[in-house]
Amino acid sequence: MNRFFSATKFPGPEERSRIFAEKAPQAEALAASWIEWWRPAGVRIYRLRRRIATAAIAIVTGLFLVHVMFGANGMVVYKQKRSEYESLQKQIAKVRAENQEVTQQIQGLQTDKKAIEKEAREQLGYARPGEFVYVTPAPARPAPPVTHSARK
Repeated sequence: MNRFFSATKFPGPEERSRIFAEKAPQAEALAASWIEWWRPAGVRIYRLRRRIATAAIAIVTGLFLVHVMFGANGMVVYKQKRSEYESLQKQIAKVRAENQEVTQQIQGLQTDKKAIEKEAREQLGYARPGEFVYVTPAPARPAPPVTHSARK
């Protein structure tokens, strides 16, 4: 015989029926004791069923409210997205206005000789004969502060 594995012989149908019949009264007694132990709790729960249902609905409603307010697409996130949308709309309007100004300036430089002359005078410092161009000196930059860590 193999010393590592031992085969268990399962009972046949007649033997199983006999065992079931012998154990039935014990199972019935155990079930009856459980029923007697749980009966008062069941009666109390049945009497309080409306209160329990109301409490359960209140809890579910509270959880739903928390989810609506603070969930992934809740009101808090919605308000943040809304303010971000409004600030982006303002930036778009500002950029469009700047774009319109630059477009007008480009059209003016393409067609108007006075606009070309004005830009040449301002950006390149050109002057007509007999005119003087005054250039203001750039402000002096202060020396950067010397830190002790730079000396190490």
